[in-house]
Amino acid sequence: MTGPAPIASLDGEPWWRGAVIYQIYPRSFRDSNGDGVGDLPGITQNLDYVASLGVDAIWLSPFFTSPMKDFGYDVSDYRAVDPLFGNLDDFDRLVARAHDLGLKVIIDQVYAHTSDMHAWFQESRSARINTKADWYVWADPRPDGMPPNNWLSVFYGPSWTWDARRMQYYMHNFLPAQPQLNVNNPVVQEALFDTARFWLDRGVDGFRLDAINFAMHDPSLADNPPVDEEDEGRKRPFDFQHHLHNQSQPALVPFIENLAKVVTRFGSDRFTVAEVGGELALSEMKSFTAGHSRLNTSYGFDFLFAERLSPALILGTLTNWPGNPGEGWPSWAFSNHDAPRVVSRWDDGSDSDARAKALLALLVSLRGNIFLYQGEELGLPQAKIAFEDLRDPEAIANWPLTQGRDGARTPMPWVENAPQAGFSVVKPWLPIPEDHARRAVSVQNNEADSVLMRTRELLELRRSNSALRTGRFEPLALPPPLLGFERVSSQMRVRCLFNLGSQIVSSDAFVDGECLFSCGDVNHSTGVLGPWAACIMVAAVYA
Repeated sequence: MTGPAPIASLDGEPWWRGAVIYQIYPRSFRDSNGDGVGDLPGITQNLDYVASLGVDAIWLSPFFTSPMKDFGYDVSDYRAVDPLFGNLDDFDRLVARAHDLGLKVIIDQVYAHTSDMHAWFQESRSARINTKADWYVWADPRPDGMPPNNWLSVFYGPSWTWDARRMQYYMHNFLPAQPQLNVNNPVVQEALFDTARFWLDRGVDGFRLDAINFAMHDPSLADNPPVDEEDEGRKRPFDFQHHLHNQSQPALVPFIENLAKVVTRFGSDRFTVAEVGGELALSEMKSFTAGHSRLNTSYGFDFLFAERLSPALILGTLTNWPGNPGEGWPSWAFSNHDAPRVVSRWDDGSDSDARAKALLALLVSLRGNIFLYQGEELGLPQAKIAFEDLRDPEAIANWPLTQGRDGARTPMPWVENAPQAGFSVVKPWLPIPEDHARRAVSVQNNEADSVLMRTRELLELRRSNSALRTGRFEPLALPPPLLGFERVSSQMRVRCLFNLGSQIVSSDAFVDGECLFSCGDVNHSTGVLGPWAACIMVAAVYA
């Protein structure tokens, strides 16, 4: 089931520019040892399937040793594989097999915090004087015993937890079990660089830097100012502050530049992508990727948490990255392990498979790198999880207002009629919905017009067309729900049209050139696009 090797360069560009990166959530990809949890050997055994999609790289969510309070984003050993997933030999075999198939391997690096079980934190908390005393963010209480400032955690409540060993508070932007590293400390920075070198030495092709804008704090511990304006969308105490002092400090850019030097010493083709969220995300994304001495690209939340899709959302977001000299290169995703699956999040009551195909066509047409989350190529909807099956601490704490992240993390369905849809031989860590099993790989591999087969078609089109992969983005002025834009390279101008609504629409924006891809009801001669229809066509060819 192998596909063609990814294109290493198109128009002289590096492999990652315009790349398609497939996100694998290891717990939920494939269980090879019958414990109900996916693992590294399970990934390796199914890399042929991933290669058959036509992607350029895989991104592995954390597989490091962890107490799993936040499912691996609380790392207790940066240089070890958690036994739940296998061991370092399993990882080496995974990398070797991926490279044999022409796939690059990107792994997460979590530099803003560790687990409270990490040896560094255990030593740091043991006393106020030790070799790692200032490796984390510690502060004395206020005179009344309260935390040192008003900073709030993303996961609710203060960003400070009292520790009786040191008689001080320690900081955490997320769970109390995720103490904040003091990345302002040059010694901590060097320890993180050594971690990067460890994995680069093992052959990884790059890193996705988790929550990197949280990696530094203001040492003065000044209070964050409140958000003055009313916002009905605020659902967390965290959203009531402007986070000017607990993240995105000026010293973060020199840290990023030094990290980039570490990475590029292992080869100019190594890749870095920053995860950046928050109210200042656009300016931070541009800052972290500007010029040639910082990160290759940034990964934003413009689409991941948007509750509805509109032409204005797409055009407004893409035109923020016009490609000016010195500007970085963006990355986009419609789904991931933290966001509700896109066919459900942008559900308007229409046929979900038709919507899935159109959304994949749209994603593939965007200028930038694109991230495809496992199961997105199957059109999987968001799973509904019963309270007793929830595993996400955020979901459990806020039931029933939110189902949290579990609904996007359920296991991959491989074989429709097999036990546990072929994911495992035992009950998996999260249940597999029946409507997911009906969309299993085994089913869609045999249907010419399935979401899976159309995904392969789209990715092959993008890999072979320089306009779609790296060309300019030029918007078209069309009335909603029509969305139109062109991608332009030195060889070709490609026009992309989408009906983002559930009603039939007409348009005079069709051109006479070759149709490269279409889905849904598309009639060139009458200019009609049915609900959730898409058409990608040649507008001009240049000699």
